[in-house]
Amino acid sequence: MQIELTSTAFAQGEPIPKKYTGEGDDVSPPIAWSGLPEGAKELILICDDPDAPSAEPWVHWVIYKIPVGTTGVPEGIPPKPRLKTPPGAFQGKNSWPSGQTIGYRGPMPPPGDGPHRYYFTLYALEARLPVESGLSKNTLMQEIKDHVLAEGQLIGTYER
Repeated sequence: MQIELTSTAFAQGEPIPKKYTGEGDDVSPPIAWSGLPEGAKELILICDDPDAPSAEPWVHWVIYKIPVGTTGVPEGIPPKPRLKTPPGAFQGKNSWPSGQTIGYRGPMPPPGDGPHRYYFTLYALEARLPVESGLSKNTLMQEIKDHVLAEGQLIGTYER
């Protein structure tokens, strides 16, 4: 089953506005979804850049334990491990080694490296995970490997 992701900030395959990047205000974009499968208990949203010059995709955002009744996340989610909106949601670690390592950090590919793709992937889980805030993408992916009912993606691009 495919979940549909959209944003009022950018369309599928289109550039992410500077406001949502490391060169702009570095705030998370609004992301909406529809088509969740029956039986979903919890949602996870991950944004990463597979075009980054690193061994693994560069992780920009990990937000999880999103309630199933939620139809999206608003712009500007604060960089806190535990959130009020969406209620009860947690944020995990991004790939930055220092500074703000929890929450959203926007696109900032190396200058002249060409356009990078940013995958916003939503996972619908058939179980509630017994996990705490601050997890890395890799740890979270291990936790969900047998619990994914459906997923969907919205891809944006950015180039410096």
